[in-house]
Amino acid sequence: MRIKFKPWAREELKTSPFYIDNPQEWKNKWKKAFENSQELHIELGCGKGNFISKLSKKNQNINYIAIDLIDAMLGMAKRNVEVVYGIRQSTAKEEVENEIEKQKIVKNLKLTRYDISRIENVFGKDDDVKRIYINFCNPWPRGKHHKKRLTHEKQLEQYKKFLKGEIFFKTDDDNLFEDSIKYFERSGYNIQKITKDLASEKDFWNGQPNIETEHERMFKAEGIKIKALICNQMKSLT
Repeated sequence: MRIKFKPWAREELKTSPFYIDNPQEWKNKWKKAFENSQELHIELGCGKGNFISKLSKKNQNINYIAIDLIDAMLGMAKRNVEVVYGIRQSTAKEEVENEIEKQKIVKNLKLTRYDISRIENVFGKDDDVKRIYINFCNPWPRGKHHKKRLTHEKQLEQYKKFLKGEIFFKTDDDNLFEDSIKYFERSGYNIQKITKDLASEKDFWNGQPNIETEHERMFKAEGIKIKALICNQMKSLT
């Protein structure tokens, strides 16, 4: 998704207690960043943060890190988190209270900016990452760009270096989904659940409700079925 430049985003992120600008400095030390030992879940490509804001608010006993590369996206994600946590009234308002003390109520979520193609520089086996969320990532339809997909084997090999649990993946794109199944299988991941019509599944996420993203609502309105799978990393970390 393209998003217009937000001149306020960088400054708001720099002053936010739940934003981290140099995540690679926290590799294998994320428990210190959160000041607790709760299990860690990460979202790769968080966009405007609608998903991660609701998920983190609902599960205060889990730490979350949401990653994107674009300041404008992360700026919108920050504001969406503030709305969900009751810090601000609306993301549409430019002039709102930006009190640091109020933002400190967001204790179990960190936003950060980084190139996901180099994600192994940010997380290590000591970070105890139990889940990765990949929601509606860029399908990179042209064959020469397939290696940029967040589910490509090149990426999956990086995740193996720190993931101790499962991957939750959903997309609207048929070709990306079918290719991703092959990527997961060839990379030694165990596909536990799979669906080509998420809306028809009552309990696909193992007891957790399906939190719809902005893309998901849009695609469903167009009659496009959402594909999803859950897989885990079978091989032990070295």
